[in-house]
Amino acid sequence: MSRCLISKAEVQGFIERCMMAVGTKQHHACSLAEVLVEGDHRGHYSHGLNRMGQCGAGSSSLHLHVSFKDMYVKDIQSGICAKDGEPVVEKESAATALVDGKNLLGPVVGNFCMNLAIKKAKEVGIGWVVAHGSNHYGIAGYYAMQALKENMIGMSFTNTSPLVVPTRGKECTLGTNPISMAAPAKDGDSFVLDMATSAVAIGKVELHERRGDPIPEGWGCDPQGKLTTDPKRVLSGGGLVPVGGSEATGGYKGYGLAMMVEVFCGILAGAAFSKHIRTWKETDRVANLGQCFVAINPENFAPGFTDRMSDLMSIHRGLDPADTDTPVLAPGDPERMNIDQCEEMGGIPYHINVINYMNECAKKIGANPLLPCDQLISN
Repeated sequence: MSRCLISKAEVQGFIERCMMAVGTKQHHACSLAEVLVEGDHRGHYSHGLNRMGQCGAGSSSLHLHVSFKDMYVKDIQSGICAKDGEPVVEKESAATALVDGKNLLGPVVGNFCMNLAIKKAKEVGIGWVVAHGSNHYGIAGYYAMQALKENMIGMSFTNTSPLVVPTRGKECTLGTNPISMAAPAKDGDSFVLDMATSAVAIGKVELHERRGDPIPEGWGCDPQGKLTTDPKRVLSGGGLVPVGGSEATGGYKGYGLAMMVEVFCGILAGAAFSKHIRTWKETDRVANLGQCFVAINPENFAPGFTDRMSDLMSIHRGLDPADTDTPVLAPGDPERMNIDQCEEMGGIPYHINVINYMNECAKKIGANPLLPCDQLISN
């Protein structure tokens, strides 16, 4: 497989140019670019560059690597996502705030809210900010990790289009509704949990369907709500199942977590929620996503927080692994390993098809210069 090695700065600049070419404000484009590049840098390619733009149908090989879930260029071009204005605080107290995202790009709303949550946590020990009128905001962990810069705990949640069938149900009524929490430890170390409350991302089911492969049992269900290994049944009237899979294996726990995220986001913020959120891939109406951002200052609690966090992670990293080739990791360790690999290589490796596709998108909207693809690596 051929991959192009591209620096973070080059990818970020490219995304900014593309977004500005369709009328996005520079600082809004920068906010989006930073989130997407961070997703790729951490190894979450499903939430990075490949979500930036759509320029029509690509080849079948491209479809294996490019996700069409949320296309920011298309959202701005179509006008379904606003490009003018800034988020507005509608209501607030010393520790809380309700924000109207004004239908702006999700990262613009997310940064505004997380900064506000951190500011409140500095003043009173905790900041809890919720927003309505937002859009897809990239990886949830990006916002939780912002609190680490202030030696604080950060949390971030968002609801999404309904793709998940609740335990004992047949209809998709919940999104993948991610949960993220970041906590500081000593010497720059940190705990970073960033997970969907669905068993798997829909893109993984799509990938198996395109390859003609079955999916593992516990990923999705058919239109009758029964677990299936046929990806076509999941994508044609079925849906994803919550973390845990079936009821017998604890899927009701993932269902409960997804509902919790919905309470924090759609319900608390007065945003769209559950099956009232627009259908995935459709942009016939605004998303009106609900999001929640929390910052907590450990200094307001028992002393020695970072010492204990380091101890907690050391306990688990130091465990005897069941398989000597796969050590026990703490949440955030796989992403750190990916970042280290990128640093060693001198850039982020992208499949060449993704780069070619994105360059074609850029040409159509008049964004230059294009991404370089002269530094190829094979793996």
